[in-house]
Amino acid sequence: MTSSPRRPESRRSSWDSNSKLKHKLRTRLPAPWLLVLPALLLALWHFAVELHWVTEGIIPSPAQVLRSWYTWIFGSTTAMLSPYAGTWLDNVAYSSRRVLQGFGLAALVAIPLGLVVGWSRLAARVIDPTIQLLRPVPITAWLPFAIAVFGIYDASALFLIGLGAFYPIVVNTTHGVRDTNLLLLRAARMLGAGNGTVLAKVVFPSALPSIFTGLRLGIGIAWTAVIVAEMIAVKSGLGYVLWDAYYVGRMDICVATMFSVGLLGFVSDRLIVWAGRILLRWRALEAHG
Repeated sequence: MTSSPRRPESRRSSWDSNSKLKHKLRTRLPAPWLLVLPALLLALWHFAVELHWVTEGIIPSPAQVLRSWYTWIFGSTTAMLSPYAGTWLDNVAYSSRRVLQGFGLAALVAIPLGLVVGWSRLAARVIDPTIQLLRPVPITAWLPFAIAVFGIYDASALFLIGLGAFYPIVVNTTHGVRDTNLLLLRAARMLGAGNGTVLAKVVFPSALPSIFTGLRLGIGIAWTAVIVAEMIAVKSGLGYVLWDAYYVGRMDICVATMFSVGLLGFVSDRLIVWAGRILLRWRALEAHG
């Protein structure tokens, strides 16, 4: 007797081909769609100013912001009357350096601490309540303390940035450790692996997706914290320019500063995503394997 063809396998193969086709379409088509919402918001902003839907003189037009931003970036510091001309790169460098230093310090402390808290019940009982107690305190509430302890120096900004980035990294690292597959832990134990080997070879790789989620959240909070810190705690950077421009009524520079911070934060986030794709390539292979 001839065996009848296996319909479930044919259906599965057709479903796999359809899913692969949809995946290819999703990866190739979204590029133009990313610009739709920004274009709509830009058009709404333009018409709101041109048609006087907002108070005249308070909200600058997109064209005015673009001209001021161009002068801020490419203008001459000696030939132009604007005090902001040609200072954009310097202020971006100041803010970026502070963000990288504060974020780096936060990651160096939060990732090992999150591994310990997630791995050890004793550490979780001793350390985690304090973390959860301090975590709701906003960065702005720490500002007087930072100035009183560190003064009007970079140390104040680094403290605020590091503190803001610390909490999402440590919480997500702890969650990633606790979410490790028990079957992997048992298999490692059966092969004779010790606690250090299990933590380094099983738990840490398993927690990496959560760690990168915490890093992405942390870098966003770091850019928020640097603006808060530079408004008061230091006298340079994008936050200082934002506050100074508001004080003298240059709302066009204020908006340009906001766009600058958003652009730098977006680039930072994409860099972390790119690093995560490289280090977590095994997840993609596992999913397609």
